[in-house]
Amino acid sequence: MTLTLERGQKLVVASHNEGKVRELRTLLSPFGLELVSAAELELPEPEETGSTYQENAELKALAAAKAANLWALADDSGLSVDALDGAPGIYSARWGGPERDFNNAMVKVHTELMQKGAMGPGQRTADFVAVLCLATPEGESACFEGRVSGTLVWPPRGDKGFGYDPMFLPEGHNRTFGEMTEDEKHAWAPDKIGLSHRSRAFSKFVKACCIG
Repeated sequence: MTLTLERGQKLVVASHNEGKVRELRTLLSPFGLELVSAAELELPEPEETGSTYQENAELKALAAAKAANLWALADDSGLSVDALDGAPGIYSARWGGPERDFNNAMVKVHTELMQKGAMGPGQRTADFVAVLCLATPEGESACFEGRVSGTLVWPPRGDKGFGYDPMFLPEGHNRTFGEMTEDEKHAWAPDKIGLSHRSRAFSKFVKACCIG
């Protein structure tokens, strides 16, 4: 399905996660859209009952679009650790407990890897996955997935980004996402693959939705 955004159009960033909202605002800034977050509109957060990133992204986008009567863009993303059979995956935020404390979540990932004896770099491989979903109040939607592979390091390094960024070392790099600026993580171009999972999903979104 092709959904086309126009410059000047008002778009809801369907998230209450300040880190995600900030990153999506950065990515969307060149395109002349009028952005407002779900938190700013005081929209309720829907329960994430999907079993995949795509299902949860679509659920959030459709809920925000219908509640605000505006087009909405949602993100569902997470860390998939090979030695943990893909966990924490869609439950990445919930591994931080009720407060979504990602310091605790990173400790939990590291502890589970230790318990499995997965201490070498080749045993600590993981993917960051992001799915963006654009939805209309009428119930139309389109989803786009981005993925980046890397290795988990311990202790975490860097204080930039959010979530699991400080323990994720992307393939081919010597700095974690937590040590990179937003420009380094998210830089993209129509003819160039971005580094972060979110920028890779965003590149597909831009091409499909004809903005820019």
